[in-house]
Amino acid sequence: MSHANAALTPRARLRLARLIVDDRWTAVVAAKMFMVSPVTARKWAARYRAEGVAGMSDRSSRPRAMPTKTAPETVKRIVQLRWRRRLGPAQIAGELGLPASTVHAVLVRCRINRLSRIDRVTGEPICRYEHDYPGSMIHVDVTKFGNIPDGGGHKFLTRKQSKINARTQAQKTGQRGREYRPLIGTAFLNTVIDDHSRVAYAEICSDEKAATAIDVLRRAIAWFDERGVTVERVLSDNGSAYRSHAWADACAELSIRHKRTRPYRPQTNGKIERFHRTLADGWAYARFYESETERRAALPAWMHFYNHHRRHSAIGAPPISRLNNLPGHHS
Repeated sequence: MSHANAALTPRARLRLARLIVDDRWTAVVAAKMFMVSPVTARKWAARYRAEGVAGMSDRSSRPRAMPTKTAPETVKRIVQLRWRRRLGPAQIAGELGLPASTVHAVLVRCRINRLSRIDRVTGEPICRYEHDYPGSMIHVDVTKFGNIPDGGGHKFLTRKQSKINARTQAQKTGQRGREYRPLIGTAFLNTVIDDHSRVAYAEICSDEKAATAIDVLRRAIAWFDERGVTVERVLSDNGSAYRSHAWADACAELSIRHKRTRPYRPQTNGKIERFHRTLADGWAYARFYESETERRAALPAWMHFYNHHRRHSAIGAPPISRLNNLPGHHS
C-alpha cells in the first residue's frame, strides 16, 4: 500500500504511463504534469510496457540481496546467549565483538528482545496457553491484604500516623498480637478466574482453610452456572487447603477434575497471579480508604467494572464479552 507521502498512487501511475506509452507524450512533459521527476516517469512507463496494468501496483522495497546481513551462525550464538544466560544486547555484543545495535536488531527479528518472553528456568521462549472455551478450566487462589485501620493506613498516610490509627482501633476492639502490638487482622481474598474469558469471582474471607475454600468454590461454580458456564477443571497451587481430602471430595462431588501446579512454579497459575496484581492496583490500593469496611464495600463495584467494562489487554475486550455467545446465555 502506498505511503502517506507518495507522489503517485497506482491509479496515477497508470495515467502517467498511458500518457507516455499510448498518447506519445514525452517523459519530461508528463512528469511535469504529475509533479514528479522524468526518471520516475520513465520508470513507470517502462513497467507499463513490460507488465501492463499489473506493473503499477506496489512492490516490496526489500532488496534482493543483503551482503551485510548477520550470518546465520552469528544469529544462533546471539540467540543462545539470550536464551541460556539472559544477557542484554550490550553484554552479548561485548562477548561476540559486534555492535550492540546489530545484536538488538537480531533479538527483535527473533522476537526475544524482551526478557519477559523467555522462561527463567528453561531459557526457552514462554509457551502461553489458553483453553478453548469458558469453563474448560478455572484458576483458584488466595491473596492476602492487611486490614486498614480506622482513619487510614500507611499506603496514603505516614507510617507514624498509620500506627497511631492502629493503636486507637486496638484500644476500641481489644485485639492485640505478640508483644501487645495492635492486631488489625488480614483480609483473605479467595479469587476464581476463568482461563478462557478471564471473568473473575472474588470473596473476602476470614481465613484460608479448606472448608472456606470449598464454600467459595461452590458459590463460584453456581455464579458461573448462572452465566451459562459449566466448569470442568480447576487449577490450584499446592496450598494445604487444596491438598486436603475435603477439597478432593468436593471436586469429585461437583464432577470437576482438580489439577495442581508444579511446586515453586507460580507461572503455571500466572493468570490468577496477574489478576491479583490488577486487583491490588485497581481496588485494594487504588485510593484512600478511611476504614477496612469502606474498602470492602468498594469490591463488588470494582469486580463489576473489571468483568464488564475494563478492557483486558490479553483479549482486547472486557472479559464478559467472551461469554456473550454461549448457548442459552440470552434465554
